[in-house]
Amino acid sequence: MLIEELDVPVPERLIAQRPVEPRDSCRLLYVAADGSLKHKVFSDLPDLLRPGDLLVFNDSRVLPARVMARKPTGATIEVLFLRPLAAPEGESAADGAIGPGGETWEALARPSHRLRPGGELVLPGGERVRLTESLGGGRWAVSAPESLSLVAAMEEHGLLPLPPYIKSYPEEPSSYQTVYASEPGSAAAPTAGLHFTPELMARLTGVGVRSAFVTLHVGLDTFLPIREQVVEEHVIHTETYSVTQEALVAIRGARDAGDRIVAVGTTATRVLETLALRGALEGPPTGAGLEGSTDIFITPGHRFESVDVLLTNLHLPRSSVLALTMAFAGVQRLREAYEEAVDLEYRFFSFGDAMLAERPLTEALHAER
Repeated sequence: MLIEELDVPVPERLIAQRPVEPRDSCRLLYVAADGSLKHKVFSDLPDLLRPGDLLVFNDSRVLPARVMARKPTGATIEVLFLRPLAAPEGESAADGAIGPGGETWEALARPSHRLRPGGELVLPGGERVRLTESLGGGRWAVSAPESLSLVAAMEEHGLLPLPPYIKSYPEEPSSYQTVYASEPGSAAAPTAGLHFTPELMARLTGVGVRSAFVTLHVGLDTFLPIREQVVEEHVIHTETYSVTQEALVAIRGARDAGDRIVAVGTTATRVLETLALRGALEGPPTGAGLEGSTDIFITPGHRFESVDVLLTNLHLPRSSVLALTMAFAGVQRLREAYEEAVDLEYRFFSFGDAMLAERPLTEALHAER
């Protein structure tokens, strides 16, 4: 696939800067299995799904990972904590010492050109962390003393890391969290889930739609554009996931019963397709669940093994999430849907409107369970 095929012109005026209220009042572009397009409201979702459908949500919670630190000299350094790193095996640190014995995170530090390995940064509360290793591109391994929880420091001092196309910080930071977020670890929201309200979820349960929750911690690389001329040559980001035994039972049960699996967002899709490709959705579940990492890059031509319906937002041109959505809905089919969405002035990207896409009928008829 050539990068030009991921060019879907979106006027800047259609880039949503804030969410609608209530959350489920946004517009919903319904792309039916037969290719027809219908224009709905997100609160219509119970009428568009079927009894027995299984919604699979990503319950990752966005960390307020953007922290304004300073060098001991007083210079301000913006630190964006991205993900925890494993501490070097066998190493530890005495209480109060800055070193690899406590938490170690990958972080983006700006400006970075005058930072050096071994240097210290002071967080807003006076806590000190150490830059243990340069990872390139302004990214660093940042270590904390054993007495310091970096997650707690983020919660106390940090701001939510918003996408670069959102120009102002939301009045209510909770608007960038899903109502069911429970597992802290993401640097960006799984935005397809932002449209759900507790009342809508109760209505879905009332009409026989079931739910399962998986966790995939979203990295900021999800916003990076694809720069390679051939899309498949892009190196996709790696993200960590976990799936409880309860969720595995629900997903396997839906597959065995022939019920539809509805992925809420591209992040849930990546987890489901990773599980399917690794054979984790076959046979009876064992153990306490599964966890791991995935760098699955879904592009047109991918055969979906686990997802029947995709609920997602309207995505950035030249992005890996747009490539995934095109892979599911079909390149031309999705392009036509986006063109109509632009004509009707849908709101795009993280705070924008949503799309419900069913697997194209020809693919659904030939899908193997």
